[in-house]
Amino acid sequence: MDAFYASVELRERPDLKGLPVVISSHHPRAVIAAASYPARQYGLRSAMAMSQAKKLCPQVIVIEPNFQKYRDVSSQIHQIFQQYTHIIEPLSLDEAYLDVTENLKNIPSATEVATRIRADILAETGLTASAGVAPNKFLAKIASDWNKPNGICVIKPSQVQNFIHDLPLKKIPGVGKVTHEKLKTLQLETLGDLQKIEEAVLIHHFGKYGKQLYLYAQGIDERPVESERQRQQISKETTFDNDFTLEQCSPYWQPLSESIWNSLSKKNMIARGVSVKLKLKNFQVLQHSKSFKHPLTSLDELVQVIYLLLQEMQIPAHFQFRLVGVGVYQLNDKVEDIQLNLW
Repeated sequence: MDAFYASVELRERPDLKGLPVVISSHHPRAVIAAASYPARQYGLRSAMAMSQAKKLCPQVIVIEPNFQKYRDVSSQIHQIFQQYTHIIEPLSLDEAYLDVTENLKNIPSATEVATRIRADILAETGLTASAGVAPNKFLAKIASDWNKPNGICVIKPSQVQNFIHDLPLKKIPGVGKVTHEKLKTLQLETLGDLQKIEEAVLIHHFGKYGKQLYLYAQGIDERPVESERQRQQISKETTFDNDFTLEQCSPYWQPLSESIWNSLSKKNMIARGVSVKLKLKNFQVLQHSKSFKHPLTSLDELVQVIYLLLQEMQIPAHFQFRLVGVGVYQLNDKVEDIQLNLW
């Protein structure tokens, strides 16, 4: 979807179309959840601090997010998907992979499927969507951003090599700032450059991800679209009005843990892994995680693990944080887990 949260709000506020609109709370430490395309022309983007956004664009218009509304619209869109295929892998409220190799309407062309889905979305919701059509997930994801907003990009199998040859490496999913800098030090800028490097060399420099990079350089991605994609993690965060030392953060671990434990209980799930996240005043993130053979059995146990992780991190007392978070991972349904243990 194109600037999804912003587009949903602008649908109800046509008077704001063409103006720099962002979706964000009015919290002192708020960040942008979505930016309209006019806002992006000022350099505004999602995850940017509102303090920075107001410097770049003093006339920015802020709309408080309504996530229930966005979930409802997302559900509408998924109902449209279901008319074409049941092999759907949601990535977020506004993005999904669809495998339409065999589709419910027996349309022989994937491009035609994408065109019809986009038309249906526009007719039913009044919102525009962009689509990437390609032989695999890696290429489809890149293609979906190619002609935004309200566009379609098709990469046929015969076009793959030409398409990827000059593709900047920062376009690859999983290549963040650190990996990109490391690639640049190896004088690698494009996928064409990457094609000249042996797999063993990439594995040496990037570990397991080196193998993935090698395959991407050939245009290969064999990951299937996972229609039953299980939720990988449950996490909760708290952003402070002022910067706190680790000791001052102490009162926040219990409520975060309770919120996570309630989510696990409601979903009837268990977790074997715990992670903590602390964001410094300069936005640097410190993280630590640990997984266990047996699942967590109580809220108290979750809190104990959090303090164990913090102790292992050996955080200097003078460090100050703007945000703390807790996550649990390696999730399973309780019933499924009992059956596995019995087996």
